[in-house]
Amino acid sequence: MTTPDLNLLRVFDALLEERNVTRAGARLGLTQSAVSHALNRLRYALNDELFVRGPSGMQPTPRALEMGPQVHAALSQLQAALTLPDFDPATSERRFTMIAGAYACGVLAPPLVSRLAKDAPLCELVIAEQTADLVERLDARRVDFLVGGVVAAPDRFARETILTESLAWVVRGGHPLTQRNCVDLEALASVPHAVISRTPVGEEPETRRTVVTQASWEDAGAFEVALAGRGLRRRVGVTVPDTYSALAVASRSDMATLVPRRLALLSAQSGRLALIEPPYPSPPVEVTLLYLRERLNEPAIAWMRDVIRSVGAAL
Repeated sequence: MTTPDLNLLRVFDALLEERNVTRAGARLGLTQSAVSHALNRLRYALNDELFVRGPSGMQPTPRALEMGPQVHAALSQLQAALTLPDFDPATSERRFTMIAGAYACGVLAPPLVSRLAKDAPLCELVIAEQTADLVERLDARRVDFLVGGVVAAPDRFARETILTESLAWVVRGGHPLTQRNCVDLEALASVPHAVISRTPVGEEPETRRTVVTQASWEDAGAFEVALAGRGLRRRVGVTVPDTYSALAVASRSDMATLVPRRLALLSAQSGRLALIEPPYPSPPVEVTLLYLRERLNEPAIAWMRDVIRSVGAAL
């Protein structure tokens, strides 16, 4: 088999990212016909369809998914070798990609976007959700950073705490609990709870992933331990996948939910929600920044990492 030329691999990489011939062409400055022609050449060279049309765009074949991270990493390394090492945030048009959940989008993203608008007005920030192929996307440099509660990662990744968050219980404004002078464990256990968990009901957390993140904003079991010490049990009314869903449920029901304090304070400004201090010792939660260690050799990544750390520290 003849090795495809770099231009064909660039088309493959763009198609894998965009899943659309027109968008891939616009990204590369090529016509739709040129992209299709390049794809046909790749199909012939590799003896695989690579992409098939589906209801949501061009769907990669197993072979394309297998070779995609390696192709992207190789192209990125080649680009880095040929690109001048200087990075000027004031003039750069670089795109940064960050994986973040509801908390980081609500608390960290607004001041981070403001900082970028001031110091790097032409740069673009893409915030994406966490997916099962997180490690592959980080290794292939399709993702630059992950912000979240990372508790374990391989040595090739750097993991830094960018801020520490405390937790608070939240209920709707006018909730019966808000009428009490002091909300104790018994009172808190007497109402149903909206629990945040990304793990589908009936399934165990995936332990084979090499990057392990917190499955929820629960306070390391402190609430459950406190309940057990008093012979109490909680009543879970609903399990939701993210913080904003929990806040929405709490604002329209008699359920209570445990969420990050900074996000709770933002939501409480509307008057529709009220905060309740945990009536037990509640440990803080660390919010971490994850990235490939070797990428600190890239001036743009090193600069963005410092910006994210600075924004987190200011919070």
